[in-house]
Amino acid sequence: MIYNCIDFSAVVSIAQDAGAAIMNIYGGDFQVQTKGDDSPLTCADRAAHRIIVDGLSALTPTLPILSEEGRDIPYDQRRDWSSFWLVDPLDGTKEFIKRNGEFTVNIALVEEGVVGAGVVHVPALGKTYVGLAQHGAWLQGNGGESVAIGVRRADSQRGLSVVMSRSHPSPELEQYLQTVRVAEAVSVGSSLKLCTVAEGQADLYPRLGPTMEWDTAAGQAVVEAAGGSVTTLEGEPLGYNKENLLNPHFIVRGQ
Repeated sequence: MIYNCIDFSAVVSIAQDAGAAIMNIYGGDFQVQTKGDDSPLTCADRAAHRIIVDGLSALTPTLPILSEEGRDIPYDQRRDWSSFWLVDPLDGTKEFIKRNGEFTVNIALVEEGVVGAGVVHVPALGKTYVGLAQHGAWLQGNGGESVAIGVRRADSQRGLSVVMSRSHPSPELEQYLQTVRVAEAVSVGSSLKLCTVAEGQADLYPRLGPTMEWDTAAGQAVVEAAGGSVTTLEGEPLGYNKENLLNPHFIVRGQ
């Protein structure tokens, strides 16, 4: 695994530096632009992108970077990448604009189409989730202290705690929820949904709406390192560096 040769504490620092730049903008006035796909873009997205790209380029000069804010890399070029960084500099821009704190910085390392390591930093909460395949997952607080995290075993008698998207509800999700026993449903923004399952605060996250690869990779690394799974509706692993970077619908499960 290539991540065994990388100082991942440096990746955590890069994500946290990007988060600090985001928070410098968060408390002031900022303009919101609209991208070609009608999603919002702010100067915080761009500032975080620059910090992450500069940091990762210095850390691993030979590894390419695919970022949401620099994503126009043709598949003819990407298809030959054996390993690369997959980045969402500001996941949950809508939550950032609403100032509800539920936005993240996502950095993942993909090898042969499989995500093996990831960092999800939550700037407004001062929390950083890290997941390394075969090494486990942990949560780091503002003071730098780290605690191991893991998914929980669902209570079939009580029912499931289900986490859902705050900004992207769908009729398909409503239909799916009729098929499971739901004890409680909680709405959360950004890749915090995956991390909520990873740290044992929820049992299930069904995503039956559109997401892109950079939305899920880092969170998937944390979930899987914590003992959970992220699969398509057909039970196949969620893969990366596809020709079309749009994810299929997927389900995140604890135990």
